[in-house]
Amino acid sequence: MLDISNNFNALKKLKKPTAIIFDWDNTLVDTWPLIQKAINVTLEKYSKPIWTIEQVRDNIHKSMRDYFPEIFKDNWQEAGEIYRNAYNAINIEQIQLLPNALELIKTIKDAEILQFLVSNKIGTTLRKEVKKLQIEQYFFSAIGALDADFDKPHKSAIDLALMLSDIDLQKDCIWFVGDTISDVECAYNIGCHPIIYSHSSHKISNSISQEILKNGFNNSGIIPLYFNHQELISVIKNLL
Repeated sequence: MLDISNNFNALKKLKKPTAIIFDWDNTLVDTWPLIQKAINVTLEKYSKPIWTIEQVRDNIHKSMRDYFPEIFKDNWQEAGEIYRNAYNAINIEQIQLLPNALELIKTIKDAEILQFLVSNKIGTTLRKEVKKLQIEQYFFSAIGALDADFDKPHKSAIDLALMLSDIDLQKDCIWFVGDTISDVECAYNIGCHPIIYSHSSHKISNSISQEILKNGFNNSGIIPLYFNHQELISVIKNLL
């Protein structure tokens, strides 16, 4: 069994950030079931085996334009349209925040820490979901796939999110909170602190190897980890 006690301890040793960048899907909102429904509609269309929820959690972390060519080859754009239609038919009605997520972003706002969203969900869909949940006022910006020249984990998505803010990637302490390897890679690409969150029955995404979890990229240090947003709320309050 993986010992993650050091990852929990690392969370408690974090310094107060100037800004926090959040992933969206399955970091602040519960969308794995919605994603599973949409991807399986698409897979069935091409006579491919459908995925379990575990397969979805372990495989979906890149943006559509980066990942769908791997699955659907030359048909990836057509498959993308099928997926979008299937997802958009259910997301606005069923989207919901994860437990304690609203309290978390309110606590961060009260602490006068800037918040940003950077997701590999298509940007227009991301912003519709944020608006539906009536939480757009908590975020300086919300950037998704296709908004920048390249999607997360590329730095260009972050540069776009931070544009017009006073945040300096070279000088400011920034946390990047997310649930998959794409978020960890993005954090390292911009030189900020990755924090891993998972709400899936205390199961970390298999996209994040045990070696990275324990030592970070190139032995850069252990990565903080938590399973309930109340834990991060407590950390932030203790920093004030």
